[in-house]
Amino acid sequence: MAARRTDLHPDVEAMLATLEAGFPDVTQYDAPELRELILSRRGALTHEPDMRSVVDLTIAGPGGELPLRIYVPHGDADGPRPVIVFAHGGGFVFCNVDTHDELCRSMAHAVDAVVVSVDYRLAPEHRAPAAMEDMYAAVQWAVDEIGSYGGDPARIAVAGDSAGGNLAATVSLAARERGGPHLAAQILIYAVIDDDFETESYRRYGVGYYNNTSAMRWYWEQYAPGGSNDMYVIPARAETLAGLPPAVVITAELDPPCSAGEAYADRLAAEGVPVTEHRFDGLFHGFLTFPSLSLAGEARKKVWDMMREVLARP
Repeated sequence: MAARRTDLHPDVEAMLATLEAGFPDVTQYDAPELRELILSRRGALTHEPDMRSVVDLTIAGPGGELPLRIYVPHGDADGPRPVIVFAHGGGFVFCNVDTHDELCRSMAHAVDAVVVSVDYRLAPEHRAPAAMEDMYAAVQWAVDEIGSYGGDPARIAVAGDSAGGNLAATVSLAARERGGPHLAAQILIYAVIDDDFETESYRRYGVGYYNNTSAMRWYWEQYAPGGSNDMYVIPARAETLAGLPPAVVITAELDPPCSAGEAYADRLAAEGVPVTEHRFDGLFHGFLTFPSLSLAGEARKKVWDMMREVLARP
């Protein structure tokens, strides 16, 4: 393994060492085995922070039943709350609404928003763009039904981390191309935007920083084997990004997909889309889902502030 940088925060260094030693080599398993292995290592759900309500329901999706989990925070909102339709990360292959339960609760509480977490279909059983189509169906459902949960159907954002960030970006393209629904924002959290493994961040951080190049190649091969020129799979392939919703783009310096995320933010801005961008230097892929990391709390505060700001725009 290539030597890691020596200037990292001690807690980041310790966390990376733990993750490098304990996270499975995803390329050595088939998808069902990998899901079981990751599930077996997951801690018990804490159900924190507490919500006014958490509702699990199933809607009709393009591939059959589509599970959603809806988080409504405590507090007296001054009118309907903004809505965040959220797609979890997991390389398009694993994770679910439970793995991201704490993150979604924290998001709903801090942003004062109704969060709809989407349990989309996973690869390789369901190839691209199945997951995006599930997200699109969830957004359509939210437009029609979220008022029953105190959400504002005129202020619906899409968000996701990692592979989920890809789905937030691609569903934004789909909504533009299909004439709706209107989206208030797209919130891309260390999103997997492209399948270019030769970028600067891949060259610098493709080994030794938890999320590595070999894993990323494997994830893409599960979701879009052989690659794709479809913008609903790889949003960087879109001929134009004009007309997309305002974007919040979060990247992590030590993350191989970082350069592609930054390039996408630059292109969005160049093509007239309002963009708020922030790179977390010295942090790695997935850091928001590790609340025990000492730096995660302050980073979350920054992300929640950015989300509140974009959702407050008229």
